[in-house]
Amino acid sequence: MAKKTGVLKEEFRNGVHKDLLMDIYLDENVLEYQTERYIKALESYEELYGEQEVEIYSAPGRSEVGGNHTDHQHGKVLAASINLDIIAVVSPREDGVIEVKSEGYPKTVVELSSLEVDKKEEGTSTALIRGVAARIKEMGHKIGGFQAYATSDVLSGSGMSSSAAYEVMIGTVLSGLYNDMQLDAVDIAKFGQYAENVYFGKPCGLMDQTASSVGGLIHIDFADPAHTYVKKIDVDFEAYGHCLCITDTKGSHADLTDDYAAIPADMKKAASYFGKEVLREVDEKEFYGRLAELREKLGDRSVLRAIHFFEEEKRVDEEIAALERGDFDAFKKWVKASGASSFQYLQNVFTVKDLDGQGLSVGLAVSDAVLGERGVSRVHGGGFAGTIQAFVPGDVVEEYREALDKVFGEGSCHVLKVRKYGGMKVL
Repeated sequence: MAKKTGVLKEEFRNGVHKDLLMDIYLDENVLEYQTERYIKALESYEELYGEQEVEIYSAPGRSEVGGNHTDHQHGKVLAASINLDIIAVVSPREDGVIEVKSEGYPKTVVELSSLEVDKKEEGTSTALIRGVAARIKEMGHKIGGFQAYATSDVLSGSGMSSSAAYEVMIGTVLSGLYNDMQLDAVDIAKFGQYAENVYFGKPCGLMDQTASSVGGLIHIDFADPAHTYVKKIDVDFEAYGHCLCITDTKGSHADLTDDYAAIPADMKKAASYFGKEVLREVDEKEFYGRLAELREKLGDRSVLRAIHFFEEEKRVDEEIAALERGDFDAFKKWVKASGASSFQYLQNVFTVKDLDGQGLSVGLAVSDAVLGERGVSRVHGGGFAGTIQAFVPGDVVEEYREALDKVFGEGSCHVLKVRKYGGMKVL
């Protein structure tokens, strides 16, 4: 039920929605921050559009736990939504225009009368909005205009997937305003991937969008991309006394497009040697049996990246099995093994174009020194720059955060929670 912005501001100030915020963000330490954040978003909306009846939507960032760079090969992943998100204060409009003002960025305006791909929009938020709307309409659902003020604390370029959260936010708003919140969460993820692939021009897999849209800790199997298998894993990390820490190593993502693109390209090269589209379709025994000729024909990097894929598939299964039987030590062991494979075989921890810029490697080395056998760390997301992930025992968190902040700057290490909700209407 839409409410006036002024009414909502008063409700937040008076603590009316404190329990709701706690349910979403799961951390008493951030309740004051989130309350102020929502009030400020409502005020910013009013500055743009005046006091109106609005709804508020949220889409979380994500943390990949297992299955590093396997989704684009129709592999298996383990991913979680986190308690950092994009929130959008929204109201519908009747002129067929979507207008989004994101904090710190110019307004993005998209006229829904034109939904064709525009090459000039590649790499922009305009492309993402147009692509999501186009796909929703193409799949037989309703679309319409709206105006929104959005603010995000999903770290851009952090491996938490701010672009996927943005796509999921747009899809969830269109689901809420025009489809009674009936659009399936996995479908919204697919609409986002379509927008990113076709309109934005980035050949991403589906993991980021699915983790953001569905929420919680989820196992995703992409063996049949048309019918993605998604299973929620019921686990309470708090019960094991561990926190999820993400550290931004402040590396630049500039000039890394080729490095990212080379990973699926190398893996597909190996798959096509066997006449297949992706590695999931290749027989593993046959692959290992023909390693000598593969090395000669494709080169070693392609072979190593394919080896990472086959072994990472097994590690995802082991991680899930460990969590389901309540063996957190075994889970951590497999997370560590996954990170080691990404470093050694997938080779996405630093770029050979800048051998002096190895922030991720430094972050992992410092993590090992601080945590020892107590916790585990690994490269996070696409790699090459950005973030590392760690599972850290609660009694070590402050020591760990201090050590990483000392290296990368105050506020670099974020202590997060696994959020149970994906894309949602908050109010």
